[in-house]
Amino acid sequence: MGNREDLLAGARRCLEEKGYLRTTVRDIASASKVSMAAIGYHFGSREALLNRALFDAMDEWAAAAGRLAGEGDTAEERYADTWDRKIRDFGDMRWLWIANVEAFVHAQSSPEVLAILAEGQRRSRRMVAAQLRGVPEEEVCEADVRALGSVHIALLSGVMVQCLTDPEAAPDGHELAQGLRAMAELLES
Repeated sequence: MGNREDLLAGARRCLEEKGYLRTTVRDIASASKVSMAAIGYHFGSREALLNRALFDAMDEWAAAAGRLAGEGDTAEERYADTWDRKIRDFGDMRWLWIANVEAFVHAQSSPEVLAILAEGQRRSRRMVAAQLRGVPEEEVCEADVRALGSVHIALLSGVMVQCLTDPEAAPDGHELAQGLRAMAELLES
């Protein structure tokens, strides 16, 4: 691996062990066995490096979670199964979700980090809307990006916070599917 890859691997280890807010430039340099100056050279800042490592970990999680392709006979069963797998992953990868929340908190006082996170959310909304519709990303319409994608990302964030805060009382996939169905019925009346 080169310095850039070593820095990303070191940043990931730091995110896992220390989280986003407590990780320093020195921590990353030590974990990656690369000079602190290399962080600025390759990434521009500690935040840019941590964001890249965090987004890479999120992408890995999404790929490993099977995207939005759950198992079951009906669309509702497949959606519930997808959520059950995501919720299990919240427990298995607790560090990732805590780092994600910490990055969001930090972004509130850092316009650069906020812009990066906002762009990540835009891409995620499009990806999710395309997956839910079963079409390539370039074919998903903007209305679905804004509606389907936004609702799913809002659910993901909310369920993640519930799992981190009170995992025993957090909803399961079946409850989420039932809740969405009940919400749709309320909106139709």
